[in-house]
Amino acid sequence: MEKELKLGSKAPTFKLKNQDDEWVSLKDFLGKKVVVYFYPKALTPGCTKQACGLRDSKVKLSKKNVVVLGISADPVEKLKKFSEKEKLKFDLLSDPENEIAKKYHSYGPKKFMGRSYEGILRQTYLIDEAGKIIQVMSKVNTSTHHDDVLDLI
Repeated sequence: MEKELKLGSKAPTFKLKNQDDEWVSLKDFLGKKVVVYFYPKALTPGCTKQACGLRDSKVKLSKKNVVVLGISADPVEKLKKFSEKEKLKFDLLSDPENEIAKKYHSYGPKKFMGRSYEGILRQTYLIDEAGKIIQVMSKVNTSTHHDDVLDLI
């Protein structure tokens, strides 16, 4: 299996529930650029830093016709708490079985505190207006992620 999706290839489609328990599909955003970012766990320090950076960049991203979608395995209820606590203004999507993370090669072996396990890999995909992958960020710095995304668009 490949380590990542190829640039210029069609982004895998998905339909997941957001923090408001509404279905959101990648197809809903044809005609816009989409930042699809995978993060390990809502309400944790790194994921909060990353999400808040994107929140604070929303105006700049909107001016460039960019929509942000965050995906984790968290249940809808936890995504709702995360969204409300941090006043996030974009969709957080629940992928409880990691099906979409696996399609995007954003699920795999991880190490933390000397322990190895399988989990969501912190990665970001930039998708163009036609639904094609134009950029893959496989190494994400939570502190600068929003600026790194803006630089690539």
